Amino acid sequence: MIERTGTTRRFQLTLRKPWHGLGPKPTVVVNGVGQPAQWGTRNWKVPGDGAAVVTIFLFNRLWKFGEVEFVAEPGASAPLVYSAPWLPFGPGKIRSAPGSD
Repeated sequence: MIERTGTTRRFQLTLRKPWHGLGPKPTVVVNGVGQPAQWGTRNWKVPGDGAAVVTIFLFNRLWKFGEVEFVAEPGASAPLVYSAPWLPFGPGKIRSAPGSD
């Protein structure tokens, strides 16, 4: 859910790791600024006025993979889920959380 806090707002994002649990931790970039990330559910703060470009990817010291990019629009309230790829190549997936429709 997105909630306004002054000039910022928040959206909920769940980062799901591959079933085997191996591999690097995710990196989340909001409007070009990298954010520390862990697997699991967290509320992310973005500017409240306009849309925010969010990029998520994994980096294993050799290459970047599992990348997905989306725009967090003001007024959007559905929690999102990022799913990492099973293998260390290919894109990740972003979708609305189950039951949030």
